[in-house]
Amino acid sequence: MKHIKIAAGLAHVSYARILDRALEADRAGVDYIHSDAADMYDLKNMQLMGGHQIIEGLREEITKHIECHIYTRECDRLFIEKLAAAKCSMLILPAENFIGAPLAYIMNYCREFGMKFGLTLGCYTPLSFVEESIYDIDRLHIVTHGVDETDGKDNWGWRRSVVDLVKRARKMIDEKNPRCELAIDGGLRHDNMEPLLECNPDVVVLSSAIFKDPDGIEMGVKKCRKALDDAALKFNLK
Repeated sequence: MKHIKIAAGLAHVSYARILDRALEADRAGVDYIHSDAADMYDLKNMQLMGGHQIIEGLREEITKHIECHIYTRECDRLFIEKLAAAKCSMLILPAENFIGAPLAYIMNYCREFGMKFGLTLGCYTPLSFVEESIYDIDRLHIVTHGVDETDGKDNWGWRRSVVDLVKRARKMIDEKNPRCELAIDGGLRHDNMEPLLECNPDVVVLSSAIFKDPDGIEMGVKKCRKALDDAALKFNLK
């Protein structure tokens, strides 16, 4: 049976308690810590969040994979150096903002500093944005939420195209770069994931599902772990 990894997304954690909350999720059995970050432009409701300072603080206590998922329009060598110094495991950038020669430089910088590299397909970004880069990335990270059935804060519904998108992404990865992880992120909770889990992702990013579970973080992780394992068994995922 496949072990689908849980990445604990820190978007819904207070900065005042970020290490404590991340440690609680770590001890509850998550596989990765997913540090969300944003510049002044791409996510207007999360401006200037995250970055190497957060990862550096988390690294005082956490030894597991910590990834930086940053919504940004620019990324230079200095930023990558700082992430590497903070012992970041993976940098994930938006596919719609990074193509061509700049992307090649960034990927090479990450390799130089021993970090993995991923690309995000944001809301309504087509799969075609990664047709060329899929051969060389370590993570294809698909944002699954849309504009309907959302409160604009903690709970987001999926857009109608997303199940088909994840199926096509799985097929592309299996054919062109099987070592690349397929991750899904956005609007995912223990009681609604099954249709997307059937598409066979490798990583599921969970934020409010863990950190805002009414029964606490540990129970949030347990509920989500059970949902992932049940789906892996039901759909015979490998």
